[in-house]
Order: sequence, then C-alpha cells, then structure tokens
Amino acid sequence: MSQNKSRKGSCLCGAVTVNAHSSDHKLGACHCSMCRNWGGGPLQALDCGSEVSFEGESNIKRFSSSEWAERGFCSQCGTHLFYRLKQNNQHIMPVGIFSEVDDVVFDHQIFIDKKPSYYEFSNDTKNMTEEEVFAQYAPPE
Repeated sequence: MSQNKSRKGSCLCGAVTVNAHSSDHKLGACHCSMCRNWGGGPLQALDCGSEVSFEGESNIKRFSSSEWAERGFCSQCGTHLFYRLKQNNQHIMPVGIFSEVDDVVFDHQIFIDKKPSYYEFSNDTKNMTEEEVFAQYAPPE
C-alpha cells in the first residue's frame, strides 16, 4: 500500500475544493477537548503534509486555536477543512472531506487519556496520551 497519495475533496456545499498532494493513508483520531468541541466528537483525520491547495480560498475562515495551530472551515456551510500547524504548514484534514478513501487504515489515536467514556473504537490502534503527544510534536520553546 502506498504511503502517500494525492486526494481531492470538498466541503459540503462545494464552495471550497481541496487537493492534498501528498496525503498519508493512515487515519488517526484525536480525542482532545478542542477537537471534540470543534466537531462534536473525535476528529478523524489524515496527515496531508504541507502540499495542499484550495480553490474557493475566499470561502475559508481561519481560527487560531493555539499559538502553534489554526483550524479552517468553509464560511458558507461550516465544513471543517483542516487543522494546520503554523510552524511547518502541516495540514491534518478530516477524512470525510475526501471522495476516495478506500485505501485508508485507521491506525492511531491521540489524547487517548482525554477520551470520554461514552464511546469506544474497536480497532487495534497505536494510542498516545496527551503527555506523549506533546513530548513528540510540541514545537521547541
């Protein structure tokens, strides 16, 4: 199975289309409180790297959710488009916006210690706690 693949997708209303030129096939779920508050549940997303282009960019609203990241959504229909790390322009994008995802494998969960008890995924995944995520990914101070 290929590690990276070009993926095309769009928001619900079609005002924004996206081309992720180098998307991973490994799906992850984030259980942090911000992701759950943003979408009403865990964010299920693909790492799409920094090579991402948009059509309809004037319809994208951006929200700086922390010092190191921003979230983007369609201003017309509200579809969540990305979580972007500011330092390296890395886009983490909801899997649901992409049209072809047959090759995707759900293999990791982050902020597993923040997951509420009212849901559980049955997949066998690599799980990382909040402390482990910040130790591995937090930008240097």
